Amino acid sequence: MDCSLSAFTIYGLFFLVILYIKQTWGSHTSSASFRKPPPGPRALPVIGNLHIINLRRPNETFMKLSKQYGSVFRVQMGGLKMVVLSGYETVKSALVDNADDFAERPRIPMFEDINKGYGVPFSHGENWKIMRRFTLSKLRDFGMGKKTIEDRIVEECGFFTKALESLDGKPEDLTIKTNFAIGNIIISIIFGHRFDYQHPILLRLVGLINENMSLVGSPPVAIYNFFPIFYYLCNAHNKVMKNIEDIHNFLKTEFVEHLKGLDRDDQRGFIDAFLVKQEEEKSDPNTYFHEMNLLSTVTSLFMAGTETTSSTIRWALTYMIQYPEIQKQVHEEIDRVIGLAQPRIDHRKNMPYTNAVIHETQRLANILPMNLPRETTRNVTFKGFYLPKGTYVVPLLESVLHDKTQFEKPDKFYPEHFLDSQGAFVKKAAFMPFSAGRRSCIGETLAKMELFLFFTSLMQKFTFHAAPGVTNFNVKPSVGLTVTPLSPKICCVPRY
Repeated sequence: MDCSLSAFTIYGLFFLVILYIKQTWGSHTSSASFRKPPPGPRALPVIGNLHIINLRRPNETFMKLSKQYGSVFRVQMGGLKMVVLSGYETVKSALVDNADDFAERPRIPMFEDINKGYGVPFSHGENWKIMRRFTLSKLRDFGMGKKTIEDRIVEECGFFTKALESLDGKPEDLTIKTNFAIGNIIISIIFGHRFDYQHPILLRLVGLINENMSLVGSPPVAIYNFFPIFYYLCNAHNKVMKNIEDIHNFLKTEFVEHLKGLDRDDQRGFIDAFLVKQEEEKSDPNTYFHEMNLLSTVTSLFMAGTETTSSTIRWALTYMIQYPEIQKQVHEEIDRVIGLAQPRIDHRKNMPYTNAVIHETQRLANILPMNLPRETTRNVTFKGFYLPKGTYVVPLLESVLHDKTQFEKPDKFYPEHFLDSQGAFVKKAAFMPFSAGRRSCIGETLAKMELFLFFTSLMQKFTFHAAPGVTNFNVKPSVGLTVTPLSPKICCVPRY
């Protein structure tokens, strides 16, 4: 009996051991499969993959790597490991279909230094949600997407075209004037008024913004982001921070002036709205409506609301010079639909070709090719690969806007990408210049309105040519956070 019980016990224990091994092995195998990392080039000690990355234009390297490793691959920049998403279907799947999983922003040293985790674009968690919701609400209150802001844009278009008329058709670099015009729109929303183009404050602000947009996308700052321990060797970092200090000092002075004339029932602009909210929550020690959030939000609105739209307009004008037959068709549509009347947003629905030209400019110009990076909010299995919580993700916008499966001639300026066989305007799902998902650009509606009204007003008034003697008008992209056109001077010749 004892012997039989002992044998039964031994067999039982043996069975349990076998079952445990089977379950453990199966779990291990399943876990190993589940935790499969994306493929990518072999990383070297310390530098990672920096030896194969073009730091001036990393997007170009990533586009090449995507052909070798697929639509989801990993690279290592120094000690920073990141996952790059390439192609429309993959980027859409992450940012739209799985929006919550890719809704966080990584902590990038340069932008953490600038914003301290506050504001909207580079803030985190609850701060981001509250600031984004408040900012969107107030942008709408102050006219974004409405006739009130359309009237402001139309007024600024008038000042801008007069400034160009004063050139008498002589060659000119339009960068500064275009930045002034576009900058005045966001300034009017923030402060409640515009500045004359010769105003020293406007000159200073636009200058600081332009310099910072160039510096934060430069190779030295990229190296600082990958090796923050060497910050003291990065002169570009020091210059960026000095510029931010100057911007903040100016804004603090403005805050004081706005407080003096603050009227909750007659708010002049975004600053007033924030200060009113700050006053309402002053007794809450956990309020998000404090000076640093205001400084970071306003600074971000300045930078994002000026450079990208201004660059897109200048890209559009350079394309018109490169493709005179397209410029002619735009002129003909404007003459037929608008004539000499003031361009308005309502005209857009009857101007499919002009609308297509603007969209094609945004697509090919590829202003923000790297997008702003995302971070996973939890452990994610995406496209068969395991991405742990906190993974640094680059949704490569260039790969979307130049996707051969979505655009017939992705490397050519071809407005027909946005036209059907009957010449009617068609939307493209892969048109994502403003990104997509939870972190898409909050100024998208405003930017679309600005692009149509400014471009149409300029094309109504002028024909654009290369400077006399220039036979090969060549437009080169700059190096910076955004891709601006480094083009020769152009001539704005009045049409009437």
